[in-house]
Amino acid sequence: MSTRTAVITGASSGIGAATARQLAAAGYRVVLTARREDRIRALADDLTVAGHQAVAYPLDVTDRTAVDAFGDWLDGQGPVEVLVNNAGGAIGTETVATADPTDWRTMYEVNVLGTLHMTQALLPRLTAAEGTVIVLSSTAGLATYEGGGGYVAAKHGAHVLAETLRLELCGQPVRVIEIAPGMVRTEEFALTRFRGDRDKAAAVYTGVAEPLTADDVADTITWAVTRPPHVNIDLLVVRPRAQASNYKVHRES
Repeated sequence: MSTRTAVITGASSGIGAATARQLAAAGYRVVLTARREDRIRALADDLTVAGHQAVAYPLDVTDRTAVDAFGDWLDGQGPVEVLVNNAGGAIGTETVATADPTDWRTMYEVNVLGTLHMTQALLPRLTAAEGTVIVLSSTAGLATYEGGGGYVAAKHGAHVLAETLRLELCGQPVRVIEIAPGMVRTEEFALTRFRGDRDKAAAVYTGVAEPLTADDVADTITWAVTRPPHVNIDLLVVRPRAQASNYKVHRES
C-alpha cells in the first residue's frame, strides 16, 4: 500500500480527472475532491478496479468550514505529499464595462480563495511530509486579453499567490510549483465560459490542429511533482505548438 498521498481538487473532469489518473499510475494514493460526488466516486471506482488506490471526498473549496473538516479527515489518512490546486474555471466573455460582478466574484472565490483555503488547511501536513503545492494557473495569469477581465484577474491572483507563497516558504521543506497552461481543449471549460453555447465553445478551437489535452497538462503536472525533492519547477508555461501567445494562434483554413 502506498503511503504517498496526493489530493486533487476539481477532480470530477478535465485536467483534474486526468491528473488523478496519472498520479495514481505514478504510485500515489489519490484523494479526489470536487462538488460533483457522482463523478469523483465513479473515477475512484475505476481507479480502484485498475489496481490503484483512490478515495472520493465531495468538497466545495470555497467553503472554508468544509475545507477545514476535510483537513481534519486527512489526519487519519497518513502523510499528504502533494496538493494539486486545480479547481477553477472561467465564466463569460463580457467586457469590463458590461461584466456582471457576480461572475467575477465567483471566479475569484474558486480560483484564488479556493486555492488559499486548501493550501492553508493542508500546508502543515505538506511541510511535515516534505511535500509539494501545485497551483494550476493559466497563461491568462501572465497576460491580458479583451473579454477576459474577470478570469484574467483571478488567474493573476493565483499566480501571485504561488509566487508569494514560494518566497514565504523559502528554507522550509515544501515546494511550490505553478503550472500555467495555454489553450487546452477539455469537455467543459469553454462550454462553461460560453454559458452552455456549444457553437461558441467549439469555435475557440476551430482550425487549431492540436490544442493541448487534459492528459498533456496532467503529464506536465506529474513530471513536475516527480522531480527529485530538491528540484522546484517554479513556473512552467505549457502551450500547444500552434499557440505562440494568448493572441497569436495558428489556425488552418
